[in-house]
Amino acid sequence: MRVAAASVTWADAARQVAFERWLAGVAPRHGLDPSTLAPASADASFRRYLRLQGSAGSLIVMDAPPPQEDVRPFVHVAGLIQAAGLHAPRVLEAEPDLGFLLLDDLGQQPYLQALQAADGPQAERLMRAALDALVTWQLRVPAAALPPCDEALLARELALFPEWCVQREFGITWTEAEQQTWQRVCQRLIASALAQPVVAVHADWMPRNLMVCEPLPGILDFQDAMAGPISYDLASLLRDAFISWPEEQEIDWAVRWWTQARRAGLPVDPDFGEFWRALEWMGLQRHLKVLGIFCRLKHRDGKPQYAQDLPRFFAHAGRVALRYTPLKPLLRLLEPLSGARVDAGFTF
Repeated sequence: MRVAAASVTWADAARQVAFERWLAGVAPRHGLDPSTLAPASADASFRRYLRLQGSAGSLIVMDAPPPQEDVRPFVHVAGLIQAAGLHAPRVLEAEPDLGFLLLDDLGQQPYLQALQAADGPQAERLMRAALDALVTWQLRVPAAALPPCDEALLARELALFPEWCVQREFGITWTEAEQQTWQRVCQRLIASALAQPVVAVHADWMPRNLMVCEPLPGILDFQDAMAGPISYDLASLLRDAFISWPEEQEIDWAVRWWTQARRAGLPVDPDFGEFWRALEWMGLQRHLKVLGIFCRLKHRDGKPQYAQDLPRFFAHAGRVALRYTPLKPLLRLLEPLSGARVDAGFTF
């Protein structure tokens, strides 16, 4: 079967042949029309998504070429999400060795797009639904079924910042004293993360990975889910990679989640002030990681558009580092990169 879809290109002819052979095998079971195949979306990984029509409506193909990608964790977590009563794509067909999946289509309106176009009340409604879904995720998806977010993983994530952002993007080599400062900051952030209660963590619970569905959002890009700090996903949602909120709004939504989580019996700190500190430190760890990832996407993967959001992360990181005395030494490392001296703010 030849897929007549000029809009879909393949860098590897052998992979195209493998895809067409796989599609020919699954198409009869779902009434698929190969001529309707078209790009749906891509992300920061090697994966991409294609849309095509079936007898029951549109479906999604995940094209995740091995060895760079492994679809098995996606299939595993998709099952956990379904069992939790949340909304994620069902895996209708899977060929893990080739990296092809056939999935439910959750629609064409990502949360990020909806939030960017929303007025105040609509943004509030969308964010409340995302918070409600997060509480359900943390309650019902079993952390024990996921790999652990341990010290080694957090250290690897933080190491992306000096390698790709400091050295590759800005061409700066730290002195021995600066490297020691960095290591002390990393130790404090890792210790804070590991001291938190452990729940199931999506690892990218942000508007770009949520879809507008009713009553709760659809969940995407969950293959990196892990058992980790309870504040991780909330920090990802409130201090997103692609959209920013006033801090008073962040706190309001954090209080809402914290109140719901306590009522639901999640192991959240009873002192909101201490929880907020842990969330800010978790968010800083994530921002430093993403600064490294976005620079790696630019330099290694040829995706320079991600670097446009670096100023957002430097702003988040600078504010948090300034606010907490143990983290203030980080400012001396950030200032040559961000180009802006931060010299006012709360201190704890």
